[in-house]
Amino acid sequence: MRIGILGTGEVGKTLGTRLVTLGDNVRMGSRIAGNEKAREWVKKSGDQASEGTFADAAAHGELVFNCTPGMASLEVLNAAGSTNLSGKILVDVSNPLDFSKGTPPTLSVCNTDSVGEQIQRAFPAAKVVKTLNTVTAMVMVNPALIPGVHTMFVSGNDSAAKAEVINLLKSGFGWKEVMDLGDIAGARAQEMFLPLWLRLYMTLQTPNVNIRVVR
Repeated sequence: MRIGILGTGEVGKTLGTRLVTLGDNVRMGSRIAGNEKAREWVKKSGDQASEGTFADAAAHGELVFNCTPGMASLEVLNAAGSTNLSGKILVDVSNPLDFSKGTPPTLSVCNTDSVGEQIQRAFPAAKVVKTLNTVTAMVMVNPALIPGVHTMFVSGNDSAAKAEVINLLKSGFGWKEVMDLGDIAGARAQEMFLPLWLRLYMTLQTPNVNIRVVR
């Protein structure tokens, strides 16, 4: 499959590397073609990896990952282009973290809205699926870094799109338990989990932490 990755940070590079390993053809996008981080990632990742602008990556991908900071995501996706996202699954991994007043960050949007919902409203022809935003990058693609079974969440309006993403999470990334939270409004809960995750990280002094939903 052709995959577009929007963003050159640790999340984008980690997901991109794993997807190349799975045999996908991955193009990483940034504001300008030839981004130093993107070129370095391509050099390390081999023939199935390439880089370009946000629009290049979105056009390339049959499936697109938004791996940009939540406060910048709409700007990035506008640069990627609505035509390049139309009809495609857009996996939103972003979080609305606001560091303007230092750390720990606050949420720039919560309670009555979410970045996931904002993206779906702005790009109604895309099939937005919110997932993976509740764990650190390495755990996204290797949940076995945390012992035992723990839970990943998905939300989105399109059932078929969610099913495809859940299959990737399970068969590609190794997630044993994935919980569907319903429509894209579930992104509010997924994004509002971040303050708890950050407190756990600070308390336990490790980013390799997650929760399991016990019934």
